[in-house]
Parts: sequence; structure tokens; C-alpha cells
Amino acid sequence: MYDLNNLAKMSTLGANAPETMSAFVAFDKAALADGAIPRKYKELMALAVACTTQCPYCIDIHAKSARGLGTSENEIAEAVLVAAALRAGGAVTHGTHAMK
Repeated sequence: MYDLNNLAKMSTLGANAPETMSAFVAFDKAALADGAIPRKYKELMALAVACTTQCPYCIDIHAKSARGLGTSENEIAEAVLVAAALRAGGAVTHGTHAMK
């Protein structure tokens, strides 16, 4: 199901919904641009979110982008484990609803 070649089909989305796709691309670019938070850290946040949403496309894209910005393997590993801790923490705190 997940094949990075599918990303080439993004142009098909753009051809069929050009205004919406342009707006999405502009928003994505603006959200990840350097600002108060440097782009390197935004890519690490994006990688962590991608791990929690379990999107293999986003994991691949943001890990590569982070590495291209000088992110170390240690930083990537820590971002992944922060995501895992938050996801596990969500399960634990939601589990309190099961306790009667």
C-alpha cells in the first residue's frame, strides 16, 4: 500500500483541485520555514508527529529533511522516542477512563 512512488500522484491532486492544492503547499511551506523555531527543530517535530500518526511517507520525508539540515542520528532517535513516550502516555491517561 505504501509506495513512495505514489507521491508522484500529488500532481494529479493538484490538477484536479489546483486552488486547494496550492493553498496546502503554501501552508506546508510556511509552517516548516525558519521562524521563531529554526527549521531543523520544525523537521524534528514533524518527524515526531509523523511517528505518532504512523505515516511512512512523512517519516521518510521529514527524516531526510532533518538530516539535510544537519540533524544527528542521536537527535532523530530522541525525537522518535519522545513521540513514543507521548503516544504511550496518551494510552495510559486515556486508560484512566477504564478504571471504575
